[in-house]
Amino acid sequence: MTDPAAGLSPSMAFALIGALGVGSQWIAWRFHLPAIVLMLAAGILAGPVLGLLDPVRDIGEITRPLISLAVAVILFEGGLSLDLHRLGDARRGVLRLVVIGAPLGWLLSALALRYGAGLGWEAASVFGGIMVVTGPTVIAPLLRQARLARRPAQLLQWEAIVNDPIGAMAAVLAFQIVLVLHTGMEAPGALGHLALGVLFALAVGLAAGFGIARAFWRGWVPEYMKVPVLFVVLLAAFALSDNYLHESGLLAVTVMGLVIANADLPSYEELRRFKEHATILLVSGVFILLAASLDFATLSALTWRAGLFVALVVLLARPLTVLVSLTGTGLPWRERLLIALTGPRGVVLVAVAGLFGERLAEAGVADGALIGPLAFVLVLATVVIHGFSLGPMARALGLAGAEVPGVLFVGASRLTVGLAEILRKEEVPVLIADPNHSHLGRARAAGLPSFYGDILSEAAEHQVELLSFSSLVAATDNDAYNTLVATDFAPEFGRDNCWQIARMRAEKSRHALPTQLGGRPFGEGLGYEGFERLLAEGWTLRMTRLSEEFTLADWREKRPEARLVAHLGPKGTFRLVRGDKDPDLGPGFRIIALRPPEAKGTAAAAS
Repeated sequence: MTDPAAGLSPSMAFALIGALGVGSQWIAWRFHLPAIVLMLAAGILAGPVLGLLDPVRDIGEITRPLISLAVAVILFEGGLSLDLHRLGDARRGVLRLVVIGAPLGWLLSALALRYGAGLGWEAASVFGGIMVVTGPTVIAPLLRQARLARRPAQLLQWEAIVNDPIGAMAAVLAFQIVLVLHTGMEAPGALGHLALGVLFALAVGLAAGFGIARAFWRGWVPEYMKVPVLFVVLLAAFALSDNYLHESGLLAVTVMGLVIANADLPSYEELRRFKEHATILLVSGVFILLAASLDFATLSALTWRAGLFVALVVLLARPLTVLVSLTGTGLPWRERLLIALTGPRGVVLVAVAGLFGERLAEAGVADGALIGPLAFVLVLATVVIHGFSLGPMARALGLAGAEVPGVLFVGASRLTVGLAEILRKEEVPVLIADPNHSHLGRARAAGLPSFYGDILSEAAEHQVELLSFSSLVAATDNDAYNTLVATDFAPEFGRDNCWQIARMRAEKSRHALPTQLGGRPFGEGLGYEGFERLLAEGWTLRMTRLSEEFTLADWREKRPEARLVAHLGPKGTFRLVRGDKDPDLGPGFRIIALRPPEAKGTAAAAS
């Protein structure tokens, strides 16, 4: 047994951090709660409250370097999502938030620190630069939870990722000026070192990004080594740049990710998904470390002015920055308001603020000691505020996904049109997509929402609000295309929510596909041709609501010849039926079944 007073071993500490971080994210997903809030609460509980975890005691001096490397990986993964081709109609807004929003946010944040928190101008100017960041470590989990519409989500994501290194560079600039004023350093030398550091970081990021892209395109790296090579080059770029100028490594890795994201690499999706998984682990770990490292004694140095500072930032500085920046962009006022009232700060702010606070205090700026506690209070307040308010605010403004999870049908067949008509009557959002214009005639005649084009195309990314849908049904007459669509959307919707019409020869070994390809099969024994034949012969799709008085067994006794196709749960969750065996469904469920022509006359009585 380990002596509690001696703390945990490093291996036990890492295990606890992982369990708390990933466990918090799972609980948040299970109960629809803000994951960031739970991670902070878990870290504070395990750290300063119970004393189980103390990063400095249990892990040692490598805690800060580990956090720095984790932030570098997180920012790089963010850069990988900055595909210029996918920016679309959010391009102008993102440019404004970076070019106008960053300097204006710096100014307003410095004013809030000076007149709200009471800091001197030296500390306020340095910390104000750091506050330009809005935190990709926080934005990503919040967007995943709130399910925002595409354009405001893009604006928030791009702003957070691009402004993070800009904020760090602004803090470096302000710090260099403070050093010139306090230590008698020569201004040209200090500013020249800063300029060279920024140029060096840009050069390192560009060289690393183009080098990786060229090596991958030319086949100089085997497929199984691409991710390890990418990680090594990423860490080298960060360390090399950061060694020359503190915090410039963040700029280097962001530029590196941006270059790779726009290089059209054939293996880009695999790289991005792996990095997403790594980022989830890193974000979880970093937030647990951040919260567990909290020292209540340092917070006791703060006064009521810390609360005034947070209020000025949330209610004045952030809204003014966004509203001024987005004026004249043509964005609807609802989107501008949502972005203006959403500005969470994350671990980058705390990590960079802690470093510069210590360096300011060493340079003789007394207020520097308050920067770290103020940063943590700001992060804690904004994470809690936006964690609980973003989803409800987005729904109130009509910028979130539908309350009832929708269904995306790929292929405009008799089956999908019939299912979509029934679901629409039950107020379930539906969309039918088909690359063949003539196939959509039946859907348009029924007044159903439709998309003409390939659902995998860039046009679909810009025009289809995927956040409104949680299930996909691939039911075209092309088995290979169904498999491709279901496989591609599985990471987005979850493999359990991607359905594929049964392949007729799948039971034969020479035609069977690996289990990791395609979606969950339905309609076994019928396939596309079977459903089309039955519906052409006069079979109809009908819905029946189950209750305590009329159970599934009662329905089956009355309709032994009917074929159960799908069902809707009490909360609108859509599921297709696999095989011929009836699922176990209770009261409140609605079943959708194929009935033969002779059942038409008694349909009303049964329904």
